[in-house]
Amino acid sequence: MSALSLAPRALYEEVAELMRQRIYRRELAPGSWIDELKIAEEYGISRTPLREALKVLAAEGLVTMKVRRGAYVTEVSEKDLSNVYHLLSLLESDAAGVVAQTATADELKELQGLHDELEAAAQDRDRFFALNERFHMRLLEIADNRWRDQMVADLRKVMKLNRQNSLLKSGRVKESLAEHRAIMKALAARNAEEAAQRMREHFRNGLEAAA
Repeated sequence: MSALSLAPRALYEEVAELMRQRIYRRELAPGSWIDELKIAEEYGISRTPLREALKVLAAEGLVTMKVRRGAYVTEVSEKDLSNVYHLLSLLESDAAGVVAQTATADELKELQGLHDELEAAAQDRDRFFALNERFHMRLLEIADNRWRDQMVADLRKVMKLNRQNSLLKSGRVKESLAEHRAIMKALAARNAEEAAQRMREHFRNGLEAAA
């Protein structure tokens, strides 16, 4: 296999992103051992930037480092998943309440546009996931709390380890879109309490589908 061409700038970050995407695509399955020598050869790099990349992924919860055994792709337990969804529900419902009160008309229009794109992507799983994440992260940006943004970004990385399972439940995409419509309706009505409640319901239902 030919070596990949990687930018010299922050090489370990480039490697971390490549590894992250392989984990999300299940090319590196949950619980699998990460063969550092093989991957370093594939990328045409030394093991030093790879090990630095693995430290980044371990800090994000995507990789688990085991003493004298190396690095493994993290397996997410039911308890882990429940805890992640619980925290996301708290953080994003709070953000939805803030957006309902403070967003400009243009910002609400932007969110509506993202929702419309999401509706159109219902039959395309990968695009649906990407747009769904864009919607949620944009809502957080509008709520304007960088500490909350960082916490959510980290939690969503762990959530993605299990994201494929969430769509295996029949009708979940349709349900998710209906929940998004309810969130948008509450935002448009400037009803902070309703927006927060609808977001909590969205995460509760998402957990049930993913578990």
